[in-house]
Amino acid sequence: MCLRRRLANALRVLSMDAVQKANSGHPGMPMGMSDIAEVLWREFFKHNPKNPSWHNRDRFVLSNGHGSILLYSILHLTGYNISIDDLKNFRQLNSKTPGHPEVGITPGVEITTGPLGQGLGTAVGMAIAEHTLGSIFNTVDYNIIDHYTWVFVGDGCLMEGISHEVCSLAGTLKLGKLIVFYDNNGISIDGKVDEWFTDDTAGRFRAYNWHVVSNVDGHDHKSISNAIREALSVIHKPSIIICNTIIGFGSPNKSGLETSHGAPLGDEEILLTKRSLKWNYDPFFIPQDIYDCWNFDLQGEILENDWIQKFNSYRKKYPDLANEYIRRMNKDMPNMWMSDFNKFFMNLCLSPKSISTRVASNNVLEFVGKLLPELLGGSADLSPSNLSMWSNSKSIKEHSSGNYIHYGVREFGMTSISNGIAHHGGFIPYTSTFLAFMDYARGAVRMSSLMNTRNIFIYTHDSIGLGEDGPTHQPVEQLSSLRLIPNMNVWRPCDQLETAISWKYALERKSCSSAIILSRQNLSFIERQPQQIKNIIRGGYILGNESKKNLKGIIISTGSEVQIAVEVSSILLKKGYFLRVVSMPSTNVFDSQDETYKELILPKCITYRIAIESGVSNFWYKYVGLEGLIIGLDCFGESGSESQLFKKFGFHPDNISKKIISYLTSK
Repeated sequence: MCLRRRLANALRVLSMDAVQKANSGHPGMPMGMSDIAEVLWREFFKHNPKNPSWHNRDRFVLSNGHGSILLYSILHLTGYNISIDDLKNFRQLNSKTPGHPEVGITPGVEITTGPLGQGLGTAVGMAIAEHTLGSIFNTVDYNIIDHYTWVFVGDGCLMEGISHEVCSLAGTLKLGKLIVFYDNNGISIDGKVDEWFTDDTAGRFRAYNWHVVSNVDGHDHKSISNAIREALSVIHKPSIIICNTIIGFGSPNKSGLETSHGAPLGDEEILLTKRSLKWNYDPFFIPQDIYDCWNFDLQGEILENDWIQKFNSYRKKYPDLANEYIRRMNKDMPNMWMSDFNKFFMNLCLSPKSISTRVASNNVLEFVGKLLPELLGGSADLSPSNLSMWSNSKSIKEHSSGNYIHYGVREFGMTSISNGIAHHGGFIPYTSTFLAFMDYARGAVRMSSLMNTRNIFIYTHDSIGLGEDGPTHQPVEQLSSLRLIPNMNVWRPCDQLETAISWKYALERKSCSSAIILSRQNLSFIERQPQQIKNIIRGGYILGNESKKNLKGIIISTGSEVQIAVEVSSILLKKGYFLRVVSMPSTNVFDSQDETYKELILPKCITYRIAIESGVSNFWYKYVGLEGLIIGLDCFGESGSESQLFKKFGFHPDNISKKIISYLTSK
C-alpha cells in the first residue's frame, strides 16, 4: 500500500475508533474525505500547530461539522495540542473534542460549525476579511496578509438556502483565495440524495462566477493535488472542487450507504474495515512513521518565522501601518477613544434633538467611523432605510480597501459572513436590516452569540411605529426573542443619548454580540441629570422620581414608549399617584449589574410595577411579577400612520393612565 493511502487511513481509523468509543458520532464523512484532507493539509495548508492564532495562517472551515472527528484527527496528527486521550474523549463532557467543532474549545478550530451551510457563510466572511485587510495593509514590497480560506462542504451544506446567498456574493466579489471542496458522495441521512437533490452543482457555481473543477477522484491523491493546483492558479474567482467520494470509504458493508453517516460502524464492522484497509493495529494506535510524516511542527515554525522576519522589516519601513495592524488584530481601541467619545457625547448632551434613533445611530456612525477604520458595515439592501452608511462609506466591490458591503437581500448570509469577518480579525463588523427580518438571520445571530463574537446588529423599524408598511414589517415578538439568546446584549434606546451609549457598549465588548434596535419615527429628547446620564450604560436607570418616599409604583419602559411613560407619570402625579419611571434600554445589561444597584432601581418593597413596550407582553413578567401590569402588544399590527396605530393599540398616555389607576386601586 502506498504511503499516501496509509496517511489517509490514519485519519479513517482514528475517526472510526473515536466514534465507536463514544458510541456516538458520524464516521461516514471523515472516512470519505480523508484522502482530500491528507492532500490539503500535508501539501498546501499553511499553518503552525504550535501557534494556532498566527495571523497569516490559512483558515480551514469544516462546514459539514458533523464530521468533526476528521478535523480533530488532523489536528492531533499535525501536532496541535490535541492528545490521543482527547480523541478517546470525543463527545464527552468537558472534553476538547465536542460533537461539533467549537471555536475557543479546540486549538486549531477557527469557527463553530454544525448547522449546515453556516460554515460556508463564515468562510466567505473570512475570505472577505483577508482580501480587504490585505488591500489596506499590504504594500508593493510586502504582502504581510496573504493566506487562503479552505472549506469542506457536503450535500447538506449546498442544499441549505444560505449556500446560495453567500456563494452568489462570493462570486460577485471575486474572492480568489476562497477554495471549497464539495464532498459529492450522493448520500445524506435519509439515503441517496438523487430523490431530493439533483442540482447541476457545477453549472450552478459557474453561474455564480466561480471557477469549477469537476469530476475529481476524491480518493486519488494525484487527482486531488492537480485540482488544488488548478484552483490556486485562478486568482480572480473563488473555486469549488467537486470531489466524487464514497461515504464510509473502506467499510465492506456500510460504504456508500446512509448507515455509515451518523452512527458507529460497530466493533465487527471496524475489524472488517481495518482488514480491508490493511491496518493491523489496535484501536487508537498510530505507528511512529505515520506520526512523523503528518507532524507539521517544524514546517509550521519555519513558515511563521519567515513571516515574522518579513513583518519586522515591514514594521521598520512602515511603522504606522504596522502598529495600526497590530492594534486592530489585538482588538484594541485607539488611544484617544475614550476622550474623543466623551467629547462627542458631551456635544450630544448640549445639543438635544428630537430625532429617530436610526438617525441618532447614523450620527454616531459619522463619529466612530472616522475614529475606527476597522468598522466594516453592511446592509441587506436597506442602506437608505437603516441609515447604515456614513459619509465616508466605500463599497468593497468598488474599492478593495473599502469599509462597506452591499449584501443584497441576504439577511442570513449577511449575518453568517459578518461572523466570519469578526473571527478572521482586523475588523469590527456591523450589519443592518429591519427588525422584522431578523427572523431570516436568526440561525446566524444565535451562532454569533454562541461563538462570543464581537458583532453588531443594527435593526431598525422597531415596532408598529414604522407605520404604513403594515404587519409584515412590524415586529412584535422579535425583540423579546433576541433578549432570550445567551450572551447577546440587546439595546432599544429611547433617544440620541441612549443610542450613543448603546453603540459605545457594543464597540467596547470584545467577546459578545450586540443588537441595537432603532425607531423609524422621531422620538423626543429626554432631559436627564448627570447621574442619570452616567447610569445609562448600566442598562436600566431611574429617569424620574428617584426618592422612595410616597412611591406608589414603578413604570419600566424602553425605546419609543419611554416618552409615553414620562407623560403618563406626569398625568398620574397630578392625580396624586407618585410613580417612578425607569428606562431600561438593555434588559440583558441591567440583569448583569450587582444586586445593590438592581435593588436601587427596582426596590423589592415596591410591588406595584408596570411595563410599557410595544411588543409581546410575556417577557416583562420577570420584572413586574405575576401581579404586575404589562401594556404590550400580543397581536400583529396593521397598516396605518404611527399616530393612528399607537392610539388604536392603546399606546396613548390617557389610555395607559386609566389602566394604571385601575391597577393601583384594584388591590
